Amino acid sequence: MAQAAIIIPHFNDIARLLRCLAALMPQVTAEVEVVVADNSSTQPLDPVRAAFPDLRIVTEPRPGAAMARNCGVAHTTAPQLFFLDCDCVPAPDWLAVALAIADRSDVIGGTITVFDETPPPRSGAEAFETVFAFDNRGYIENKGFSVTANLLTRRDVFAAVGPFSSGLSEDLDWCHRATAQGFALIHEDALRVAHPTRSDWTALVRKWRRLTIESWGLQGSGPGARLRWGLRALALPLSVLAHMPKVLASDRLSGAERRSALATLARLRLRRCGWMLWQVLGRQI
Repeated sequence: MAQAAIIIPHFNDIARLLRCLAALMPQVTAEVEVVVADNSSTQPLDPVRAAFPDLRIVTEPRPGAAMARNCGVAHTTAPQLFFLDCDCVPAPDWLAVALAIADRSDVIGGTITVFDETPPPRSGAEAFETVFAFDNRGYIENKGFSVTANLLTRRDVFAAVGPFSSGLSEDLDWCHRATAQGFALIHEDALRVAHPTRSDWTALVRKWRRLTIESWGLQGSGPGARLRWGLRALALPLSVLAHMPKVLASDRLSGAERRSALATLARLRLRRCGWMLWQVLGRQI
């Protein structure tokens, strides 16, 4: 029986899935099973099958990465579960590190760096994500969750915690359920993948709208929950001032890119403030 199962959810992102597998598959040994859990993509998977004829692809008709991950777990048997997203590029030693550290904790989140898919200069969205995207160490140490794009756990832990929940911030929800049951969550810097930055304002808004909807689903519906959500919304404009120094101090951005990142920071926080206040009023965003 395989020692570990790598589960990759996918929907209509063939080029990035091929890039992910090109980095991953040379690392895979006989003790590891790899499963792509496809959300009934409308794009043909023939290029993936042609490039990796031995790859297992299973289909999950219910939409959402949470459902795809659950499907991948159900179609594997290995005691270790390694979650990787199809748009991520694992480091050349990602699997070796994962196998070496898998027993150090019940749940392990790795580091997620970002890269641009377009030539310089960076757009405002790319500059913003260069500074703010995927602080997984901070998520783990300060918020008690790891993103599922680079997450290790065991099958017995997953069975005890239960499956990922669709329609919520599934990584936050699942990790909080795990730690509430006493399972330990740690960060491991050596476990590294790279994720592309959102290339434009439309992609960035789509991401944060989804996250806002999913986060609202975790708040509850009582008056106290609505009040707390409303206060969080009203704090977002002030957070622009609090986070400006982080942009200005970034050594990865040029002067023009810093200005673009600051403009995107303000624009996005104000947009999120409006969405959240709209949710408090019981409206859809």
